[in-house]
Amino acid sequence: MVVTPEPGPGPVGILGGMTFADQALLAKDASRTLATLNRATKDAALHAMADALAAAASVVLEANARDVAAARASGTSDSLVDRLTLTPARIAGMVDGLRSLAGLPDPVGDVVRGWTNANGVRVRQVRVPLGVVGIIYEARPNVTADAGGICLKSGNAALLRGSSSAINSNLAVTAALQDGLAAVALPREAVQLVEGGREVTAEMMAARGLVDVLIPRGGAGLINAVVEGSKVPVIETGTGNCHLYVDASADQEMAIQIMLNAKVQRPSVCNSLETLLVHAEIAPVFMPKALAALAAAEVTVHGTPAVVAYSDIVVPADEAEFEGEYLSLDLACDIVDSIDSALAHIRRYTTGHSETIITDDRRAAERFVAEVDAAAVLVNASSRFVDGGEFGFGAEIGISTQKLHARGPMALPEMTSTKYVIDGAGQIR
Repeated sequence: MVVTPEPGPGPVGILGGMTFADQALLAKDASRTLATLNRATKDAALHAMADALAAAASVVLEANARDVAAARASGTSDSLVDRLTLTPARIAGMVDGLRSLAGLPDPVGDVVRGWTNANGVRVRQVRVPLGVVGIIYEARPNVTADAGGICLKSGNAALLRGSSSAINSNLAVTAALQDGLAAVALPREAVQLVEGGREVTAEMMAARGLVDVLIPRGGAGLINAVVEGSKVPVIETGTGNCHLYVDASADQEMAIQIMLNAKVQRPSVCNSLETLLVHAEIAPVFMPKALAALAAAEVTVHGTPAVVAYSDIVVPADEAEFEGEYLSLDLACDIVDSIDSALAHIRRYTTGHSETIITDDRRAAERFVAEVDAAAVLVNASSRFVDGGEFGFGAEIGISTQKLHARGPMALPEMTSTKYVIDGAGQIR
């Protein structure tokens, strides 16, 4: 039996009580229309979707307030409540994200490579939409707008399976996006919210032939359930057990500023810092400063005995605390005797998301980059930069930690496949 997170009945269907199969067939039909659109039409749709979402801001905020109140009443963690919460600024960011997508190049039709054979046959590998993209995600209603916009721009229909905790928010956002599509005479079914309980999620994962790819976004439980239970091909977005290694040669003030930004700026997201590793050579000087800075930022440090020795406010850490995400103002910490030890620690515990070194030693940086196996490796920069917007991609669909098709922030090109187009003039083999 596949276990999926946050089940809930919710209302019975944004399109009037249709079954999932009905919605998937409508999405398949819509995807055929989207695949033929030129850039100007898709960009006009994105602006219309942005306009409709901006106009519906008060409706979306009111719906979100109901979701947040219900989440707090049920004892949901602060990190998940933060992911769930929308504000005027966050809605403005969603609107801006849709508009920024309209300003980005259209990947559909791009020639990845091409050549002409000796017999005159011309071969081109061309980007094409994936088709129907299913996205299963927790909490974050901003994903509804981001995913709908990215799928539209890349010529894909979107089936969005949000969690029950965000049902009111997702209904309001999806209705606005569909109003924008209708305003430019595109099918509303190009972006649909899939509602229901566990059985609907199971249908979605079994819909091979109707859904072309699934993308899970959320915690390890959700991602593992989709990866292990889906018959539909999955692009895995991973959790972020992100490490920061402060090398012996590091600029210590720089290290503290990057550490604070990576941990404190938004601790509930997957590119926030979860484990700090410090070279033993600089620990006597660095650790007191780092611990004081973290305490001032209200971060609770969970440390090994070597770290506990520097402060009685450090909480002793057990093995499990190095294995996953806190997604809160908590930080695991250890002191290592060499870059080899740091690399060994990261190899053992990494989730393959984002790993950082702070160093002034070029050889150490080059070695770290070469040996760390992650979607993003940073040298003297905060892991908070590992984000599609910060990379200049516009809104992103998620951060892939797998190695097939897409790795790292997934933007428009990653939402396409390719086909080979062969042009001849009567040649035969």
